[in-house]
Amino acid sequence: QVPLVESGGGLVQAGGSLRLSCAASGRSFSRYRLAWFRQPPGKEREFVARITYSSGLTAYGDSAKGRFTISRDITKNTVYLQMNSLKPEDTAVYYCARGLVGDVGYDSWGQGTQVTVSS
Repeated sequence: QVPLVESGGGLVQAGGSLRLSCAASGRSFSRYRLAWFRQPPGKEREFVARITYSSGLTAYGDSAKGRFTISRDITKNTVYLQMNSLKPEDTAVYYCARGLVGDVGYDSWGQGTQVTVSS
């Protein structure tokens, strides 16, 4: 498995912004789709956003539309999640995941990064 390492989480006030990063060592993401999921305290994990690495095609969950942007830097083998207008309900552990294009599901997950939004 290619390890995925998230970074960029932290504590921010409501209305603020954070940018999460997901970096992979070793092979490129070129055959994969990368996604961000999150798990709020006491709740199920939920889909946030997805990007097809080669094409840049994106998709977003309802909670992310209009506020979050997923992007990638091919030269750095890194995927980002720019989060703006953060709300207390965005508080969660955010996970990066990788899956092959054409497959269902994701085969590698990062360790997660905590995002806490204070009111």
